[in-house]
Amino acid sequence: MDVTITLNGSAVTADKKDSLLAIARRQGVEIPTLCHAKDLAPHGGCRLCLVELRQGSRSRLVASCGYFAQEGLVVETDSPRVIKVRSLLLELLRASMPDSDYIRTWADRYGVRPTRYTRALTHCVLCGLCVRHCEEIKKNNCLGYVGRGVNREVAWVPQGGYALCEQCMECREFCPTGVFPSNWGVANNSFRGTVP
Repeated sequence: MDVTITLNGSAVTADKKDSLLAIARRQGVEIPTLCHAKDLAPHGGCRLCLVELRQGSRSRLVASCGYFAQEGLVVETDSPRVIKVRSLLLELLRASMPDSDYIRTWADRYGVRPTRYTRALTHCVLCGLCVRHCEEIKKNNCLGYVGRGVNREVAWVPQGGYALCEQCMECREFCPTGVFPSNWGVANNSFRGTVP
């Protein structure tokens, strides 16, 4: 069923099943993402795809990959609030993956210079693409998360995860940092450490 939304001041017709990210991209609006992939369920983990929804005098930020079209939505993809938050996210990402061309390109677009933050160079940004591909597409469930907050890591599932993962390796094509699988050590079972 079609609905009409306002995207950056222009009326756009879309299907209710369309995400705001998909609608924006069809209209030629570029929105950065790290954790989004066409064949995977929306995740909203990286938050780079944030957009601002306005309803009267109120507004809120939502992840555009997981928010779907509704009649009368007013969406701004580059409002001052979006730019401020996205710039901060890019600065934080640049601290953990300074060699990423993708992050550097987007950081330059937003005027983000070398970061004020210091962080161990894990080069894993916890986008979850490898974990979700393994679970949703391959149905292997070789990978998962361990830890919480700043200690969260991607790791193999103990029951044969490494052996299955080594045979498949499909998810390496999704890794935005290029760390998978080169930095995986059997000893520590996770992505921690620096890329050679």
